[in-house]
Amino acid sequence: MRDRTHRPGSVAPVVNRNALRAGAVSAVVTLMSVLSTPAFANIRDDGDDPGPSMSLGTTLGVFVGIPIASFLIIAGLVMLPDIIKKKHH
Repeated sequence: MRDRTHRPGSVAPVVNRNALRAGAVSAVVTLMSVLSTPAFANIRDDGDDPGPSMSLGTTLGVFVGIPIASFLIIAGLVMLPDIIKKKHH
């Protein structure tokens, strides 16, 4: 039986396509992470006028509470016709 881990006439093993794909995705994610670091976040631009910092409660309300409330409202509106239909039958 022929060994499928080596190409004929080659010493190096054949690279699995999934492993190659995973390596490429990892390289791109790493590159994007490095490029998006906030290294220059403290440099002020012309016209930059930051407001006061938000408290912990306000931050949680804006970035956690509002999205959860929005999800619940939309889910309720989506389920409402089915609930009304079941009550009539």
